[in-house]
Amino acid sequence: MKVTDVLAVPVRSGFFADDQAAIRAGAVHDGFGYTGAPSTPGFRAIRQPGEAVSVVLVLEDGSVEFGDCAAVQYSGAGGRDPVFSADRATAALLEHVAPWLAGADVDDFRTVAGELEGLETDEGPLHTAIRYGVSQAVLAVVARGARRTMAEVVRDEYGTGSPLLPVPLYAQTGDERLVNADKMILKGVEVLPHGLFNNLGVLGARGELLEEYLGWLVGRVRQLRPDGGYRPRLHVDTYGTPGLAFGGDLGAVAGYLARLGEIAAPFELAVEHPVDAGGREQQLAAYATLRAQLRRLGSGVRLVVDEWCNTLDDVRAFVAAEAVDVVHVKTPDLGSLTNTAEALLLVRDAGLEAYCGGTCNETDRSAQVSAHVAMACQASQVLAKPGMGVDEGVMIVGNEMARTAALAAARRPAVGGAA
Repeated sequence: MKVTDVLAVPVRSGFFADDQAAIRAGAVHDGFGYTGAPSTPGFRAIRQPGEAVSVVLVLEDGSVEFGDCAAVQYSGAGGRDPVFSADRATAALLEHVAPWLAGADVDDFRTVAGELEGLETDEGPLHTAIRYGVSQAVLAVVARGARRTMAEVVRDEYGTGSPLLPVPLYAQTGDERLVNADKMILKGVEVLPHGLFNNLGVLGARGELLEEYLGWLVGRVRQLRPDGGYRPRLHVDTYGTPGLAFGGDLGAVAGYLARLGEIAAPFELAVEHPVDAGGREQQLAAYATLRAQLRRLGSGVRLVVDEWCNTLDDVRAFVAAEAVDVVHVKTPDLGSLTNTAEALLLVRDAGLEAYCGGTCNETDRSAQVSAHVAMACQASQVLAKPGMGVDEGVMIVGNEMARTAALAAARRPAVGGAA
């Protein structure tokens, strides 16, 4: 399929961009916002509306495909690219992407997505969010030309062997930890609740509030789904706060995580970002130590890496160091979706859990495309996104996977029984 025109259209993202450093330092809620000045360069306020840009590709037959450039909620933290600006992204798309892509034949996703990764500006590579959105549009064009789903294209180009079945959904509560957890339980979400434990005010000075919350959550599952057939995996994101609560003492953090695992029983527990060591190499060392200590304690709590694991090279390093149990492949941070696919397969093939994640601050389009990649790479779970309302993200990602699985299954006889 030949691209004849490239449009860049500023649109809305599904949430907000938040200054993680200011929030961890104790910024106080003021309604839905926060009081005080931001700490991270590029932020105008501690919480500001998220921004996105649709990359619209007009094709030679008059048809149209698109992808959305969007960045994570906590931009500029943990080694990530700066907070995303729709105005700057639009200018970059028109200056650097449009001349490269307009007039091009797009019939092989992996090749074109790899070329996209190599595009340079005077300041260096394109923002990860730009590469992410453009690659979504490219994947959609290839799928249109092949008359296949995007999941089938990724499965075939990367040789994943996936049966293209829906993967477990992981939803996030945001600050509404009780009501939104109820929604997840009632809807049978497979992995929950995230919890947004992003400062000591919600974790507790010594982690006691998270302990109380997990105890409540276990009881709530039993109360709302008493038949026993529903066994969600519990996964909480702690944004480095246990490390703050215990003064960086990894032994104390490991003991705390083991206690959380006991409270969560009989459900499995994964804890994301329990410590922030300040850099990739330091994070690798801290995670390897924590994982070893948890094993010595006989704990089954699984460690999830997020911050300081932002690129394909970062993923390779954490897998090689045997420092984690679950890798959050955070789609907007990896740039082009070719990196997401390769990272998910690398983690899966190492026998670890490959979490196809992202952020509440994405769009419906990026969530749908991510669902295809997650299915094609047999991710262990996929984030229900965007937004923090639960219902919308669960619907968007869950429905996209259901439709895709049905289409792929209906076509199997026509392609010789291939999965």
